[in-house]
Amino acid sequence: MNRSLRLQIILLTVVRVIVNTMHRMVYPFLPTFSRGLGVELDQFSLALTARSLIGLAAPLMTWVANQRGHKVGMLFGLGLFSIGVLLVIGAPGFAAFTAALLLATLGKYTFDPALQAYLGERVPYERRGLAVAVTELGWSLAFIVGIPLMGVLIASAGWSAPFPVLGVLGVAALIGMWLWLPGDSASALRRGTWRNVQAVLSSRAALAGLAFSMFLSAANEMVNMVFGVWMEDSFGLQIAALGAASAVIGISELGGEALVGGLTDRLGKARSAGIGIALNCVAVVLLPVLGKNVPGALSGLFLFYITFEFSIVSCIPLMTELLPEARATLMGMNVASFALGRSFSTLVALPIYHGGILANAAAAAVLNLLALWALREISQREKLPPTP
Repeated sequence: MNRSLRLQIILLTVVRVIVNTMHRMVYPFLPTFSRGLGVELDQFSLALTARSLIGLAAPLMTWVANQRGHKVGMLFGLGLFSIGVLLVIGAPGFAAFTAALLLATLGKYTFDPALQAYLGERVPYERRGLAVAVTELGWSLAFIVGIPLMGVLIASAGWSAPFPVLGVLGVAALIGMWLWLPGDSASALRRGTWRNVQAVLSSRAALAGLAFSMFLSAANEMVNMVFGVWMEDSFGLQIAALGAASAVIGISELGGEALVGGLTDRLGKARSAGIGIALNCVAVVLLPVLGKNVPGALSGLFLFYITFEFSIVSCIPLMTELLPEARATLMGMNVASFALGRSFSTLVALPIYHGGILANAAAAAVLNLLALWALREISQREKLPPTP
């Protein structure tokens, strides 16, 4: 990669930290936002449910990137994000807060597929794992850096303090991207969204890729939904244990992304994803065994999340090469597949937990095996560039 492209990737990573900080800060500060807005948590959950459903609209939002290019798609998504968070300044009430959540999330789900397609257009496949891993640091760094900074703002200036800061940062990033990123080549301006959707639906490899994402995200959410309840039930240390678990999750995500940057291009994208899923199966089976005490439970969660992050980030560059003529649309549908997988486990994880953490671990392992089957289908049906 040349110096200009490396600087573009750094800029896009910073933008993702901003966007993901807004996306991830709701959960740790949920009680604070609820009190500040004067609404009950049950009412607040309706806004979060609506936000989750926005993920299903991601394929529709790729029309901008399809018709105007990936750069314009990213600018449009970041514009939606900035408008959303700035709404809270003018009307700091529950309606404006909900609108901010929805617009910011819609912006994120417009920005992310366009970004992944942008990298697919410019970064050679043999180096794309590293490029994707760097931009994915925007997810873990939002948790490790962004959320603590938002906490400082909230503590000093109230629950609404993060929104003007994130809005100004969003506008500044928008201007920086508009000035700095090069325009799309003619090859990036492709068919309409519906024709791209048809292309995805007629590609067995692309459908297998979407199934992979759905099964893997469902396996992750099967544990993600219940680990807090499990730790409270097991150790009675809700605040301390969950605080430690949050730090462990952020560090494990960062570690998974670093491993992708160092290994995935060398091992091969499909092979790396397969190794990650196999290790994730081992980690989830070990979770009930290690979870006899708090250090063991935290160690088990670290292994579970680092192997998941390695798997899912390894597969993103693979997905960008499955259907080059419809990259943005496929990556948008990939976001929807994640949402479907998470929604499935959100519905069934807590009922399954009545059988204990072992039941959830077994369900996650089964879903991981289905993800491995989908990955095998991709490898059999798609001739990808060779691993160097």
